Amino acid sequence: MIEQDRRADSGPDARSVAGPDGRWERDVLEKLLLGTLQERRRARRWGIFFKLLTFAWLAAALLIVGGWFGGDGKVVAGRHTALVDLDGVIAGDGEASAEDIVTALRAAFDDDETAGVVLRINSPGGSPVQAGMIHDEIRRLRGKHPGTPLYAVVEEVCASGGYYVAAAADRIFVDKASLVGSIGVLMEGFGFVGAMEKLGVERRLLTAGANKGFLDSFSPLPEDQRRHAQSMLDEIHGQFIDVVRAGRGDRLKDAPELFTGLVWTGARSVEMGLTDALGTVDSVARDVIKAEKVVDFSTRKNLAERLARRFGATAGEAMARALGVAAQAPGLR
Repeated sequence: MIEQDRRADSGPDARSVAGPDGRWERDVLEKLLLGTLQERRRARRWGIFFKLLTFAWLAAALLIVGGWFGGDGKVVAGRHTALVDLDGVIAGDGEASAEDIVTALRAAFDDDETAGVVLRINSPGGSPVQAGMIHDEIRRLRGKHPGTPLYAVVEEVCASGGYYVAAAADRIFVDKASLVGSIGVLMEGFGFVGAMEKLGVERRLLTAGANKGFLDSFSPLPEDQRRHAQSMLDEIHGQFIDVVRAGRGDRLKDAPELFTGLVWTGARSVEMGLTDALGTVDSVARDVIKAEKVVDFSTRKNLAERLARRFGATAGEAMARALGVAAQAPGLR
C-alpha cells in the first residue's frame, strides 16, 4: 500500500508539477545574474565618471597654479604704493624684458589710486637696448605724471644695465650690503684659431662683404675689426655715462673710478652719490610715499605665454644661426 502511494507520487502528474518549479528556479537565477551584471556595469560607469571628474579637478588646479589662466587684471581699492619687479638678466626673451617692465610701469602710473611707484631691482645687467628702453619709458612716465614719484629699491645687486635703469628714478634706495655700480660695457667671446691649427681643422668661411665674418670665433681677429669693436664699446659706454650724469646730477661725487666698471657696496654707493639712502620696499612705502599698502603690478606670464615666448626665442636663435647672423652683442653686465 505504501509502495503504491510512492508510485502515485512519482507519476506523470507529479513530474508535470515539478517541471514549472525547475523553470522558476532557473528564471530566478538568471534574474539574479543579470541584476549582478547590471549593478557591476553601473558601478563601473560611476567609477569612470568620478575618476574623470577627479582628473579634471587636478588638471584645473595644476593649470591655475601654473598660471595658464593667469591674467594681469588687478582690482585695487584705496591709496597704495605700486610695486614693479625687475628681477634677473635684462633681455628681450626673459622675465626682465623691456616689454614686461614697461607694461607694468604704465599700469602702475595709470592707476588713479597710485601714490608712488617702487621699482624693485635685483639685476646684474644685460642688454643695453632693453635697459635703454626701460630707462626712457621711466623718464616719459615721470614727465606725464609729475605728481607720482618713482623710487628704485635695490635688493641684492643693481649693476651695469640694472643701474642704467635705476638712474632714471627720482631716488635710489639700497641695503648696506647691496652691490651697486659696474658702469661699463663688455663684449665677450672665444678664439679657437690656435686649437684648430693643432687639431688640423681648417675653417672654410665664405662671405659677401669684407667684414661679414666680424668677430668670428674660428677666424683670426683683424686689427681693424678689433678697433671697430672697441669704438662701439666706447660709444655705448659714453651713452651710459651721460645717462648716469643726467639722472644723478649734482648728487654724483667726482671720483675717477666711478665709470671704470667697479662695483661698490650699498653703503659705499650712498657716499659716492650713486644712490641716495638705505631703505626697503616697505620702508619707502611707509616713510617716503606715505602709502603703506603695497600692490604688485609686475607682469606675470602665464604658462601658455611662457611656452610661446620660449618657442619663439628658440626658433629665432636657430634661424639666426642658420643665416650666420648670430654674433656677440655688447652687454651691460
